[in-house]
Amino acid sequence: MVGIVVVSHSQKLAEGVVEVSRMMASNARIVAAGGLDDGSTGTSFAKISRAIDAVYSEDGVAVLMDMGSAVMTTEMVIESMEDRRIRMFDCPLVEGAVVAALEAVMGSPLEVIEAKASEARLTKKIME
Repeated sequence: MVGIVVVSHSQKLAEGVVEVSRMMASNARIVAAGGLDDGSTGTSFAKISRAIDAVYSEDGVAVLMDMGSAVMTTEMVIESMEDRRIRMFDCPLVEGAVVAALEAVMGSPLEVIEAKASEARLTKKIME
């Protein structure tokens, strides 16, 4: 099963996204990598690395980020793990994580999960 890592500047935000995703897909291999190691706001190379290690399998890992240095730090982590199958997803954080978790538990491959999570940006929240 594809693993999922949620990277945010905020530990609480990352944990909240994981919590919502698990409400929809309780068996998903999804973990939070938010904030710095001391709990303050920021992004941590070490936290992201540990999170990827925790959910890694031959099926790969999807990483969803909030913005800015979360993206840059994730890029650096992936560069240090170039022998692994890891993809950064460019999608809405919450909606993308829920879709990714659902697809992962259904056994979808990493590329399909990425496409479906990206489509989440087109979902209307308010119907006119």
